[in-house]
Amino acid sequence: MISTNKKKIVNDPVHGFININYPLIFDLIEHPFFQRLRNIKQLGLTYLVYPGATHSRLQHALGAMHLLDMAIDTLRTKGLVITNEEAEAACAAILLHDVGHGPFSHALEYSIVNGVSHEVLSKCFMQQLNKELSDRLALAIKIFDDNYPKKFLHQLISGQLDMDRMDYIKRDSFFSGVTEGAIGSDRIIKMLQVVDDNLVVEAKGIYSIEKFLIARRLMYWQVYLHKTVVAAEQTLIKMLKRAKELAKNKVDVSSTPSLNYFLYNDISIEQFTSHSPENPNDTLKYFSQLDDSDIMIAAKLWINHPDETLSRLAHMVTNRKLLSISLKNTPFDHEQIKIYDDKFKSLLPEIAEHSNYFVFSDSISIHAYQPGDESIKILYNNGLLSDIAEASDMLNAKALSDEVKKYFFCYPKELR
Repeated sequence: MISTNKKKIVNDPVHGFININYPLIFDLIEHPFFQRLRNIKQLGLTYLVYPGATHSRLQHALGAMHLLDMAIDTLRTKGLVITNEEAEAACAAILLHDVGHGPFSHALEYSIVNGVSHEVLSKCFMQQLNKELSDRLALAIKIFDDNYPKKFLHQLISGQLDMDRMDYIKRDSFFSGVTEGAIGSDRIIKMLQVVDDNLVVEAKGIYSIEKFLIARRLMYWQVYLHKTVVAAEQTLIKMLKRAKELAKNKVDVSSTPSLNYFLYNDISIEQFTSHSPENPNDTLKYFSQLDDSDIMIAAKLWINHPDETLSRLAHMVTNRKLLSISLKNTPFDHEQIKIYDDKFKSLLPEIAEHSNYFVFSDSISIHAYQPGDESIKILYNNGLLSDIAEASDMLNAKALSDEVKKYFFCYPKELR
């Protein structure tokens, strides 16, 4: 006899036991769309710098759902009415918030899929799942899209105090070993309150919020945008772009069927959204079969490809022979870049016309905090609200809210 028990417990190294409380959540976790996330690393190529950072997006999605469940319990104890249907839908929405991620984080968005973000793809997957599950995700999609009257439910999923950030900062800190990212997510959740349909933090939690914002900023520069991680991701993006260029010119760049589909076709958002019951969506189907292993299998195959540019890039990705990278606060001088470009052409005349794959400059940037309509508000005992940037006696509002941009310059080590 097949068991119909859909209440399960997952043992998580970061949060401990995670309860699967709703049949819908169990069905979503069991679906191949979600199971694909087991094979997509949460931090892409960051494991090349921090060897422990091999955790998956599936782990993160479960952790974010667990924290959202905790937040709902907290708000209920403070008198907020959240029905079981709303709680289930919010949990489903955050569970699926990253289901549209491609292999190695954002690499595909900039290389073989024409600027289609993972947020858009997550929505496409949710709509497909909603059809398969007889409209059981309708409320989850409304909350995900911020089209539901209780706005704070969307803020728990996507905002400056969302459970997505609460989990990934704590989880990425744990697996990378970078202790600066260790945050008190449990305490922050216990301090949550809702005022005028907006998520706020009780004044007792102000120091936990300060630590949260500082931890996020440090994790970006120390982990997510670590210069060697940037060099690795740029090399991967260049490899995929070269493969796509060769495929466009009808050159054989054999890989897995799912990756081949994206290499040999020009894919845009229309291919993901234009389909009907009579015309199934092949693009979504192939994307749902794509994970990190497709990219690494291809890279291993391409090491021996006759195209010297693709071969070199694949060797660099596979064997961690990455480009050198320099980082600074101002743009790199065009003359300096040209000197390195000329050196490259002189050293490797056989691929001189492809020097832009190996010698290039660009920028990276972050906002640690964005003041405005959805800023983090501190709630005092007298009922007054204050932006965290004004309420804090430690944080500098300008330093927090200003965009921090850094410029990078990549080139082969042999050119030094």
